Amino acid sequence: MSITKKSILLIFLVLLVDQASKIYIKLNFALGDNIEVFSWFKIYFIENNGMAFGMEIIGKLFLTLFRIVAVGALAYYIHMLIKKEVRQGYVLTISLVLAGAAGNILDSLFYGVIFSDSLGQVATFLPYGGGYSSLFYGKVVDMLYFPIIQNSAGETIFFSPIFNIADSAISVAVAIILFFYRKELNDSLESKKEKQDEPVN
Repeated sequence: MSITKKSILLIFLVLLVDQASKIYIKLNFALGDNIEVFSWFKIYFIENNGMAFGMEIIGKLFLTLFRIVAVGALAYYIHMLIKKEVRQGYVLTISLVLAGAAGNILDSLFYGVIFSDSLGQVATFLPYGGGYSSLFYGKVVDMLYFPIIQNSAGETIFFSPIFNIADSAISVAVAIILFFYRKELNDSLESKKEKQDEPVN
């Protein structure tokens, strides 16, 4: 199988698992509902307007548009990496980043339109009268919670953020790059800098 097909397959699989898990949560949990799987792992449904792990820094519309541009840039970057015959592992790792970013974009783009609000109730799909928001203003669904270390009061010391499969794909990819593909990343950055420094005729 070619690296292009591997990259597309990986992106598709991550998106499939990410969206399937989010849709299941939306259609079976009200906001704040949680299930303890293990003492250190819970399925805990929250929604957020912001970036990975619920961080909210900038406006929602700008964030969604920025994500779309970023995914386009990543797709082009992957295309260039394949053309240059860079190591397959690095290409697949960048594909993980793209898949994670795209997964959260789908929430932001469409969930406000296709789902009803989850506050105090389980959401319905394609509700009569429309969804809880408009296009580009959907909330990102998070559900993975790992309260691994808690104090005597039951407060989580580590790990308190609640996240999703898309966030996980991005985080795992970044860790892999830092540990195994720093040379490829540096080479890409240096190549970009050299192009910018070239004199204009």
